[in-house]
Amino acid sequence: MKTKHRPILTEAQQILLESVQVRPIQCEEREKFDRLIIEGHYLHSADFVGEQLRYVGEYNGQWVALLAWSAGAYKLKAREQWIGWSDQQKRRRLPLLVNNSRFYIPEQFHIPNLASRVLKLNLERLSGDWEQRYHHAVLIAETFVDPERFRGTTYKASGWTLLGQTKGFGRSQQDFYEPHDKPKQLWVRELQPGARTILRGRNLPAACQGCEQERPPECPQAPPELEQMKIFFGDIPEWRSRKVSHSLSSLVAVTVCALMCKVCLGQRDLAAFARQLTREQMKALRFPRDWSSRIHRYTPPSESTFARMLRHLDSQALQRALLRWLDHLLGKRNPVGDQVSVDGKELLNSQGVKVASAYSVRQGRWLGSEAVAEGSNEIPAVQAVLRRVDLEGSLVTADALNTQSETARIVVQEKGGDYLFTVKANQPGVVKNVQQLYRSLSCAFSPSGEESERSKL
Repeated sequence: MKTKHRPILTEAQQILLESVQVRPIQCEEREKFDRLIIEGHYLHSADFVGEQLRYVGEYNGQWVALLAWSAGAYKLKAREQWIGWSDQQKRRRLPLLVNNSRFYIPEQFHIPNLASRVLKLNLERLSGDWEQRYHHAVLIAETFVDPERFRGTTYKASGWTLLGQTKGFGRSQQDFYEPHDKPKQLWVRELQPGARTILRGRNLPAACQGCEQERPPECPQAPPELEQMKIFFGDIPEWRSRKVSHSLSSLVAVTVCALMCKVCLGQRDLAAFARQLTREQMKALRFPRDWSSRIHRYTPPSESTFARMLRHLDSQALQRALLRWLDHLLGKRNPVGDQVSVDGKELLNSQGVKVASAYSVRQGRWLGSEAVAEGSNEIPAVQAVLRRVDLEGSLVTADALNTQSETARIVVQEKGGDYLFTVKANQPGVVKNVQQLYRSLSCAFSPSGEESERSKL
């Protein structure tokens, strides 16, 4: 039976193994680190992508090992299957993966077990260092091993998992890959128990949430849903007379999706949201393609495009389109027995613009809005909204400002509804009338049959 024999180390080598320390390099050591990697590592390059950290294994002031970590690879089929996360989760949480892009030990320090020892020490502090530098932890490490040069023994001894070989493609630009005919072994390792479960879960732990906080929300609508939205917004009148790259229906669809994702609706936020769309979503929205480039990528709308849309969009036509879309999604509203609430609010970041809106309390459904005219108040705007909403059989509620005879007449006589309005002391005439009516209630109705019989006795 074959047995494995531990390598015999000299006393000096054993002391080195026990005393070696791993630490991040200082800023002033960057030039030395990169020079040693370029001179000694077989790739002869110290250029890394994305977030990155550089470490050295140090003994008695000597660098016995150099390690560089950078952003994880964008697209690895075997890794995605191993983790089990969705495409949307991958796009938002990819920063939680790091790649051991360089691992170099100078020839004079080729000592048995030194590589696995240094790697172990590095992994123990990697996530904490990453969180300190980039405000989020990391959960999974990966690396590529050239099978023509190495067998991956160090990674195997350190508890890494071999997922297989890559297909021999390298990313030359975002979303574009070119074959290099040099497949690599793909090794991965969880940096904490259950890391894969965390990555594919609904919520991230606090230490990992920093990678998502500064990213704009991603559009959850599937491409067929976006195509349908374009149809509903296709009737909004176009103000542009020249041929345009992005249709108005596409711009409105992006804006509505951003609103549902709670994006602050400035042109910069909308442009950032549009850039996060997937290729399939951009295709569904009919974004133009740059045919002059090699990869023919889709071109999202710019900040200036969204700025012009927000300035020229026909608000009433937009409102009619949105209401038709809601009817399609939620079904036709039945007003009988519903409660409709109307109120005016000042919009955030609008420099004082107010809007009066109506909502279905029963369904939590928006029923329409009207901008408050400059120099006026919300009373005319509320009345305009009520004239457009089906109130047959509904109860309309409003605050004291809208306790107006004309508003009540619209609800009852024009729309066939009822109202329940608030009365405050700053409306003395109305308060007096209500008090008189209340005192008269005791004699306003005929007694019941039972009470009539009692009176005869």
